[in-house]
Amino acid sequence: MVNPHDYATAAPEIFLAISSMVLLMIGVFRGNQSTKMLSWLAVAAFAVTLLLIIKAPAESAISFAGMYVADSFTAFVKVMVLIASGAGLIMSLGYIREEGMERFEYPVLFVLATLGMLMMVSANDLMSLYMGIELQSLALYVIAAFKRDSLRSTEAGLKYFVLGALSSGMLLYGCSLIYGFTGATSFTAIAAAMQGQEHASIGLIVGIVFLCAGLAFKVSAVPFHMWTPDVYEGAPTPVTAFFAVAPKIAALALFMRALIVPFVAISADWQQIVVVISVASMLLGAFAAIWQTNIKRLMAYSSIGHVGFALIGLAAGSAEGVRGVLVYLAIYVAMNIGTFACILCMRRKTGMVEDISDLSGLSKTNPLMALALAIFMFSMAGIPPLGGFFGKFYIFVAAVNAELYALAVIGVLASVVGAFYYLRIIKVMYFDEAAEPFESPMSVEMRAIIGVCSIFVVFFAFYTAPFIAQAQVAASALVP
Repeated sequence: MVNPHDYATAAPEIFLAISSMVLLMIGVFRGNQSTKMLSWLAVAAFAVTLLLIIKAPAESAISFAGMYVADSFTAFVKVMVLIASGAGLIMSLGYIREEGMERFEYPVLFVLATLGMLMMVSANDLMSLYMGIELQSLALYVIAAFKRDSLRSTEAGLKYFVLGALSSGMLLYGCSLIYGFTGATSFTAIAAAMQGQEHASIGLIVGIVFLCAGLAFKVSAVPFHMWTPDVYEGAPTPVTAFFAVAPKIAALALFMRALIVPFVAISADWQQIVVVISVASMLLGAFAAIWQTNIKRLMAYSSIGHVGFALIGLAAGSAEGVRGVLVYLAIYVAMNIGTFACILCMRRKTGMVEDISDLSGLSKTNPLMALALAIFMFSMAGIPPLGGFFGKFYIFVAAVNAELYALAVIGVLASVVGAFYYLRIIKVMYFDEAAEPFESPMSVEMRAIIGVCSIFVVFFAFYTAPFIAQAQVAASALVP
């Protein structure tokens, strides 16, 4: 029997689920002309959900027979997910109107995908983990192919669906092995079963490998990254922006909880898997992006590299490492949303343009947009005193303190290589001959998003201490 406390604990998710159904019914009766209104209502639903999370009690609470957990860690991550989802939906408004994609299902799918992400973040059981992932994924498959008259968008959706189904199968196989060798699906019960064990059995290690493989697909970590460049390039640009941020945050949070909480006693066994994935992601993200000419493909490889950096904190397996990941993700949200907002402003009379060469001489034709994009590129490269520097700094400090010296050195070297293609974009904007200017001026929403993201990245150094303190509280909830 579910008690009222369970419903109170999961109030944000329950509210968002009800909101999605209400939005769907409004769309059914009002038709596609209600798309803009539904989008703003969805953003309002995200805002209310965010307030419910912030106002919730700070202490940890486990409900629904141990399948759902709410604590400082989940609250911190959910706030980032909701901000990223809201920004992604606002960025979509002008695009879907100009590209003939105004269908009321679009904001509803955003809400359902976000609901799945919140469930992923609060998953405390292999069953609820899978339910959250599938709710998110099913909505994302449709959003990726939402531009139905575009061959590239349809191809992107199909590739994402086929490879996503494969990854779900691997994840389920891993979960079944873990259940078979521990006799439990709850993270708390698995941790109790692992108590006192220094090394896991071979069968359990195989299960953890398959679990990591399924989650690595969701964060597009090497060698499960193959879908990322094609889906990023083919999906509508605001959808790509959404894919690059919100699902990554939720999946990385789930990755941390699914390994650290149940398998903390055998961290030496899974740490090797995470280190290999991290190194491979950083190196591929650094080198594969060098030859890209399409800025969306470049951002795809960039995101693979950023996931590699974030996984360094998970490999450390400490509260300091988790804190580093949370700080990194918060800065990553601002950098990516700001960058994709600039990419969405790359429009000429012929339509959207995506080549890096189209940014030639942007400093002469649109100096403010060039300045904002330069800020984001410098930050992604990790140039101090911008936010991206602090994100990498806390990750590398956690790795060094965990005695993962080789991993930290590889991370620094990959960061240096990656700086090349970020600085190349700045060189194209400021030193190449001016190309044809972009047609449409930025909307008020785009200006606001780019401005807020720029301010956050530039002035992060001034409010680092309170932000780090909050991230530390969140990390301590996961790793006491």
